[in-house]
Amino acid sequence: MNRTTAEEGVSGAGNLATLLRYIRPHRAMLTIVGTLTLCSSAASLAQPMIIEDVLLALGADGDLTNPLLLLAGLLVVSAALTGLTVWLTSRTSERVVLHLRRTLIHRLIRLRVRETDNTPVGDLTTRVTSDTTVLQQAASAGVIQLLDGAVTLVAACVLMGMLDWRLFLVSFGVLVVVGLIGGIVMPRIRRASQAVQEQIGAVGAVLERALSATRTVKANAAEPVETAAADQAARLAYRAGLRGAKYDAVIGVLTGTAVQVSFLIVLGVGGAMVAAGSLHVATLIAFLLYLFRMMGPVAGLVSGVSTVFQGFGAVSRIEQVEKMEIEDDVDVRIPARPRTAPTLRFDNVRFGYPDRNFRIDGVTLSARAGERTAVVGPSGAGKTTLFALAERFYQPDSGRILLDEVDTATLTRAELRRRIAYVEQDSTMLSGSIHDNLTYGATTASGDEIRQVLAATGLTGFVDELPDGLATEVGSRGAMLSGGQRQRLAIARALLRRPDVLLLDEITAQLDARNEEALRQTVESVAKQCTVLLIAHRLSTVVSADQIVVMQNGTVRATGNHKQLLATSDLYRELAATQLLTPNTPADAGMSPAGPSLHRTSSAGH
Repeated sequence: MNRTTAEEGVSGAGNLATLLRYIRPHRAMLTIVGTLTLCSSAASLAQPMIIEDVLLALGADGDLTNPLLLLAGLLVVSAALTGLTVWLTSRTSERVVLHLRRTLIHRLIRLRVRETDNTPVGDLTTRVTSDTTVLQQAASAGVIQLLDGAVTLVAACVLMGMLDWRLFLVSFGVLVVVGLIGGIVMPRIRRASQAVQEQIGAVGAVLERALSATRTVKANAAEPVETAAADQAARLAYRAGLRGAKYDAVIGVLTGTAVQVSFLIVLGVGGAMVAAGSLHVATLIAFLLYLFRMMGPVAGLVSGVSTVFQGFGAVSRIEQVEKMEIEDDVDVRIPARPRTAPTLRFDNVRFGYPDRNFRIDGVTLSARAGERTAVVGPSGAGKTTLFALAERFYQPDSGRILLDEVDTATLTRAELRRRIAYVEQDSTMLSGSIHDNLTYGATTASGDEIRQVLAATGLTGFVDELPDGLATEVGSRGAMLSGGQRQRLAIARALLRRPDVLLLDEITAQLDARNEEALRQTVESVAKQCTVLLIAHRLSTVVSADQIVVMQNGTVRATGNHKQLLATSDLYRELAATQLLTPNTPADAGMSPAGPSLHRTSSAGH
């Protein structure tokens, strides 16, 4: 056995063990289905014996009533059992796929950010949709076909041997041929099936990329590029599917041919034995009926093995999800506690992305309780990475992040994220209403609390002027909102959670001067109740901060207030003179990359 074959054998055994693990919770129903299948097969296998009795009775002028009634009864029982088996198999297979999909969904939603950064979302989605459908067939129909085919084949062989062992030895060659064919072809079917599933995942990834950036695609006239990419993945899936179909066809034709050749050989040898008087014609007919009926179990056995091997491709992809790291502490129930304004401190924190050269290198800073700390620096300085570390999207390679001198690594993510709210630079709105998005992290918020955060973020007038108010749909990814409206709704959503620490990443990037000033006043008010840590490029946002931290290349270069840093930090003076806007310079209100505002006459920042 060469190395490739050995590896495939190990992989196949592992895939089979995983497949059996998926169906284990449903073993009771599968046992019932298997029992019914065996009963149906027994009723079917008994029929040639009854036919032999009928033929013998005809030759002896015996009574045919009882054999014919028994034969009719077996036909009815076999049909009824087959129908019931098909129904229960379908029902069980749907339960298998439901259980697996729920497990995958639970896991995918809790994947660590590092995992979702490295895997296309569309590909992950197809593992819940397409891969589980393939696995459904393998875990139910395939296993039942294997059981039915194997047991029926063994029983048929035993009965054929009882009828005439000489004819059985003649026909045994068909089993050897089928086994050899299966051993050669089945691994290729598994590889082809896995290739199909991987390319379907690639199609999903391409479509997710294109549809999530529809305006970018259209603005760059890139429809042909995205269409070609998806078409290429679809063609590769098609070719892999053709390979699998070719192997299925080959094994089906060769198996059927082997059985038919065996039938002809038995007919010739058996006919000679009847002519010689060493075999009764009724026995030959019964044997031929068994041989003919053996085509069904052999075909079922081959089909079951093929279905299971096709499922192995899906098993491999689903196992990849099971091996991805998840955040297993986000479902912990957190008791209510008084709101505080803690100190958030980074103590000699070091961190690097595995696939990038950038590193956070020994960052030490303290966002003091109840104050506003602004983090500034050129692009790529590591500002947003600090926020990701504070939220435990990533774990520091060394150093500690402390919340009121408690290492956040000792807190569950559920508790940490209940206390820390994070507003991203390009905040995402989920499909649904404004109310759904506002209460996304605070489902028990009262109407008064919602009105308070709307007023604090300057959204009251905007919402009041909408025909459906808070029930207004925001569209896919908030497409019906302007960039400024999305940003303020994200801030309102964070405030509604009443956090102890508020992380704000470039929150004024899409606001005009008037709304920026209103939001700045809101942040000042919020800072009296919680600790605020914000990333900003606008001087108007920075100058009023209690503390400013200047970063460059993953390190802290200077700390102080605006006046102190102007006097002591060359980098800060450069930022203030070049990258930071002057206090009275408004943002470009007309530059809204997100599309139309729901209400163009409102005071939203567009």
